[in-house]
Amino acid sequence: MSVKQKKRGRPDREGSRLSCEAIVTGAKELMLKDNKKISIRALANHLDIDPMAIYHYFANKAALLEAITVSIMEDIYQPKVSDNWREEILALCYSYMTLLNDHPGLLETILSMSGVEAPAEVFRSRFRLAMTVLQLDAEQEETAIHLLVDYLHGFALALNCVADKSALKFSDLERPLNLYFHALEKEG
Repeated sequence: MSVKQKKRGRPDREGSRLSCEAIVTGAKELMLKDNKKISIRALANHLDIDPMAIYHYFANKAALLEAITVSIMEDIYQPKVSDNWREEILALCYSYMTLLNDHPGLLETILSMSGVEAPAEVFRSRFRLAMTVLQLDAEQEETAIHLLVDYLHGFALALNCVADKSALKFSDLERPLNLYFHALEKEG
């Protein structure tokens, strides 16, 4: 049996397969494969590198988690400005719920990132685009997004906690969202 030696120390500048993008991509692959939150050691094993090499590209684990989270969030549905804004918001919600479902620990990571706005800004900008037609003022828009995100996060937590996984489905989002949409139409 041969043992592969991991390369120790700072990564080579030339010919190195390691980069910020490669680390983030590897972390996303690992999250999907293992269906759980990542650790630096597990990520390093997945990438076949020394764990300290990751810190050459990211100052700390928080910086790495922010980069991973932003990268995942950028995969969220990109709404269009449309008179059918309800469908655009619904598609955005389903897309976000799918990301939270497919990446265990993502919600907890987002919620623990106090003071870091980048992941939330991805969702916020896409929400604003879909809501353009309603012409909400800044306060109404802010209230609307907080209400929606809090509902989605609560639903995601419920999905993770329910013993019978068939008892709660994404389609269960629609009735409460229809009430939310009705209220937005009255405000807009």
